[in-house]
Amino acid sequence: MKIPVFNSEGGAAGEFDLPDDFIIKGNRGKQAVHDVVVALQANRRSGTASTKTLGEVAGSGKKPWRQKGTGRARAGSFQSPLWRGGGVVFGPKPRDWSLRTPRKVRRLAMQKALSDRLTAGDVLLVDDIKLKSNKTKEFVGLIKNLKVGDRGILLVHDGADRNLMLASRNVPYVTLVSAAEINVYDVLCCHKLVFIKPAFEKIQQRLAKD
Repeated sequence: MKIPVFNSEGGAAGEFDLPDDFIIKGNRGKQAVHDVVVALQANRRSGTASTKTLGEVAGSGKKPWRQKGTGRARAGSFQSPLWRGGGVVFGPKPRDWSLRTPRKVRRLAMQKALSDRLTAGDVLLVDDIKLKSNKTKEFVGLIKNLKVGDRGILLVHDGADRNLMLASRNVPYVTLVSAAEINVYDVLCCHKLVFIKPAFEKIQQRLAKD
């Protein structure tokens, strides 16, 4: 598969030859993508939600009123879940929501996600991005040259310099991520993916090793 490579001005800068066996066709890998995304979202949960049970609510152990003769329903505790300020029945407690997915499943999911985005034409390769300054205006001009729109752009780098990091952080529709940190959720949730060529090569090599 031939992927066109552009320069920072939006002009052609050659082609990247991607092996045909990198592209996953059909339904193979769809379940892996689902499992990895579910695990990523679960791992982001803090798991700190907590409620107090009857035994944890502050209050005395005195019986509210005598058992019989008052005409009211019998009551044995001020901390009853039926009462305002009482304990909570089966309420949430702090827990670990994290899920673990095997390395080969994560690899298959990433390869499947990239395959679908490549097939759909949502991936753009840039030979290099070098900014003269850290001005946001210069970075926005570069994005306009690449003609990738102005919403949901994931820019993947292989060790961004200071100018690129500073210039891109004020652009709300651009997310800067390194090739070592990118995950399946990032690949699926953006509108367009812009890879600096060395970053794409690193990801391809990493997937080919497994």
